[in-house]
Amino acid sequence: MNFVGAIDQGTSSTRFFIFEANSSRVAARSSRSISSIYPKEGWVEQDPNHILETVVDCLNDGAKEFVKNGHSIDSLVSIGITNQRETTVVWDRTTGEPLYNALVWLDTRTKPLVDEYIRKHNSKDVLRDKCGDIHLKQDCPTLRWLILNVERVKKALEENRLMFGTVDSWLVYKLSIGSVHVTDVTNASRTLLMNINTLQYDVELLKFFELPSTDILPTIRSSSEIYGKLSQPEVLRKVPISGILGDQQAALIGQGCIQPGTAKSTYGTGAFLLKNVGDKPVFSQTGLLSTVAYKLGTSKKAVYALEGSIAVAGSLINWLKDNMGIISSYDEIEDALKNLDSTGGVYIVPAFSGLFAPHWRSDARGTIVGLSQFTKKEHIIRASLEAIAFQTREILDAMKNDSNIPLNNLFVDGGMTENTSFIKILADMTGFCEATALGAAIVAGNAMGIWDPSNILKWTQKLRLCRPQ
Repeated sequence: MNFVGAIDQGTSSTRFFIFEANSSRVAARSSRSISSIYPKEGWVEQDPNHILETVVDCLNDGAKEFVKNGHSIDSLVSIGITNQRETTVVWDRTTGEPLYNALVWLDTRTKPLVDEYIRKHNSKDVLRDKCGDIHLKQDCPTLRWLILNVERVKKALEENRLMFGTVDSWLVYKLSIGSVHVTDVTNASRTLLMNINTLQYDVELLKFFELPSTDILPTIRSSSEIYGKLSQPEVLRKVPISGILGDQQAALIGQGCIQPGTAKSTYGTGAFLLKNVGDKPVFSQTGLLSTVAYKLGTSKKAVYALEGSIAVAGSLINWLKDNMGIISSYDEIEDALKNLDSTGGVYIVPAFSGLFAPHWRSDARGTIVGLSQFTKKEHIIRASLEAIAFQTREILDAMKNDSNIPLNNLFVDGGMTENTSFIKILADMTGFCEATALGAAIVAGNAMGIWDPSNILKWTQKLRLCRPQ
């Protein structure tokens, strides 16, 4: 029996799963938490070596559990990687060591730089037909900020020692035999440097963002092919790395959204909605991101998606618990809302780090309105869940306006979907009725001839579909 592994490297945790090829059953799993660094307001960083360390630890622990459960390492035919997107890593070509902390996708320090690009060209959509609108989250402004503000990075560029990549690139480089410097089309499509029509770096884009050449950039590959083999940990040495997907694209595949018009929403730290729009990109007029959904092999066509991102989702519930003390555990939410069907006029805008799609206002700040002497903590809890659902509805409406492809169902996953109250509110709010690591395993297995794309739906029958009450 064959097995396929998947590294799921996220913002708050790293996980490793080993799936049975015949059934997608999980044969082993492991996890490690990841901490972030907050040097200033709006700055969010992580240690690239700590990210790597958690991945290696998870690989070791997962392999041990796999063997303990009676399986042979030789039956693990390949490993895929799915990663937090738009988190920027720079390192030294000579030493292989980071030149600065990774700048996480939640970081807002590049706002002045992005504003300057927009002012200079009188529009944020000047590059729309090549890479979509210019937004705060993407990697290229972050890379430019590092070159301008970090002397070690600037010097490394001048001495041809600078290497850039998203988290997938960093992990493949450090884990692979021969230090392979690659990325896949889904991650590259979020950098603002790849033309999403040609799936290659674009000279005009490099010139626009004042980058000298592609020498520092990873080679762009499909999402499903053999990139190299593991060099560490020793127990998994020479296992092929054969799949790479950004985490939200992995969730799209993991939930079986392989037909145009299918969509998923993942609720973790933030929330991310992706809608499959087929084999031609749709350039949003409403503030959404145009992105690559996947490319399942070197000879296959790319499939595209529209995406809307919400900065604060699960982190709002953490705020209720850790900052405000309104709840002491997540289990309290169900009981608190059992007999409550309204917010009592309370509304929350959770703009802790600005607002993402479709507004893109990094200067927005959170607010609570409608408080009265009759307001109870239960009203604030429900208003928090409704705030996330309201933002979801806003993005779905934008997707409807951008694309003529009808959307009939919304598949959901992520930690928040374990909360029945949230699912009911979401269904009622959107009028619509859970899979990230599985998506990474699917593309890795596809490259090895284990899973065919036409059979993906066979492995995605446990997904949650919302229906309004």
